Amino acid sequence: MPRTSPSLDRATPARIAETALVLVDEGGPEALTFRALAARLDISLASLQRRCTDLAGLLDLCLDHLAARLPETSGDWATVTETRFTALYDLLVAHPGLLALRGTRPWLGPHLLARLTEPQLADSVAAGMTPAEAMAVYRGMYLLTLGSAGFVDHRDPAAARATTRRALAALDPEDFPVLTGHLADLLPVLTDHAVYRTALRHLIDAAKEPHA
Repeated sequence: MPRTSPSLDRATPARIAETALVLVDEGGPEALTFRALAARLDISLASLQRRCTDLAGLLDLCLDHLAARLPETSGDWATVTETRFTALYDLLVAHPGLLALRGTRPWLGPHLLARLTEPQLADSVAAGMTPAEAMAVYRGMYLLTLGSAGFVDHRDPAAARATTRRALAALDPEDFPVLTGHLADLLPVLTDHAVYRTALRHLIDAAKEPHA
């Protein structure tokens, strides 16, 4: 019977992804290093790098690990579309540091493609869109979701509003009368999840109208 390595047993893809997410959530993007991750997993750096060779691959692993949690859903086009994208938004909001590290690189992991991209495109084509129209609709909702989740650290909305308040308060009121004169009204909107959900609903309504 072949011998197994305890280090490699502790460095399964799922454990690597879960532990990396904990590091990012605890300490922000700068906390995720291979040395810190190996130490948290209680394995050698070499053992970790046998599983994951670079940061890009590690981030792909983490994001696709999250995508595996996306629900399988059924129903009318608008309902399943809203369910899929709000589920993605909720996952990403819980791990804002991950998106900050990920940057603009494409996210093409197998779980995302299988749980979101392919079924969403298939449902859109079945609803009467051409493949090009389906991809355009998908891309608009996908970018809205990533931007809304990654632009603000929603885990600490009070801190996000305080930081924005200081920045806007330093502006010249003569040059920026709306931004400086309506802080109390503007700041809550910056971290309000309803803003994303309303914008997503507008995109869904606009996309389904010609095909209703």
